[in-house]
Amino acid sequence: MTTEPVWKRYLTDYNEGLGLVYERFVLNDFLLKLKGHHGFYSVLEAPLYGMAGVSGINSVILAQAGCEVTLVDDNAERAAGVRRIWDELGLEAAVLEIDASQWGRLPFDDGSFDHVFVCFVLEHLADPPKALIEMKRVLKSGGTITVIEGDHGSCFWNPETDESRKAWQAMIRVQQNLGHDPLIGRRLYPLLAQAGFEVKGVVPLWAYADARNPELLDGGINRILAPMMETAREEAIEQGLIDRATWEQGISDMHRASLPPDGSVFYTWFRGTAAKGY
Repeated sequence: MTTEPVWKRYLTDYNEGLGLVYERFVLNDFLLKLKGHHGFYSVLEAPLYGMAGVSGINSVILAQAGCEVTLVDDNAERAAGVRRIWDELGLEAAVLEIDASQWGRLPFDDGSFDHVFVCFVLEHLADPPKALIEMKRVLKSGGTITVIEGDHGSCFWNPETDESRKAWQAMIRVQQNLGHDPLIGRRLYPLLAQAGFEVKGVVPLWAYADARNPELLDGGINRILAPMMETAREEAIEQGLIDRATWEQGISDMHRASLPPDGSVFYTWFRGTAAKGY
């Protein structure tokens, strides 16, 4: 049995993603400050998925600030849903579909964009270094790139049980067996440097929630971490990484970490900023 991708639900369920979660507020504030500092106009977000919640809306705040936004995806159904969402928001964006094999050769001329934005997606690509080199090609000289990636090795919660930790580790192994890198956040600096960018900085950013902020605690566990784990359920069991009883108990224990007064959660992601030299 294959679990339906979480992104399908969020294309019609906007309860999380359109500015209702902590990370969205932080991201929007950062992007506006970045635009103010660099003064860019043309923005490429590729791939367009990533970030918890609704796909394809990370650059909405930039379009609202007057930027010309281009989005690229390798899934026709998701791209169509993103086009509909932007139409509903009354905003313009060019949404392009490519084959998954084309991330190393994007359909743009050299120097087409002022800024490239990548958010929680390098971990899913087969060849992140090649993709970054290609993103540098389509940047204008002096153009900038922002890359935000998580690191699942940085996630902690309370109460943490043996079963919940085993389920989390099984999810990581499933992603690695698919050729993904769920620990990619710690590699941002060498990846950007090896792609030929002038790295301006890589900084760790973290989110923490406990009973003092029950909405953030609930959102972090029940809308982000637990659903992400559920996508790996059948693969983890079929691959023999965990037995079903341990998985079910682990998921139940993870949900319990969202409950006051004892629940808490911590996660770190990394933000890299770099430029293409003249």
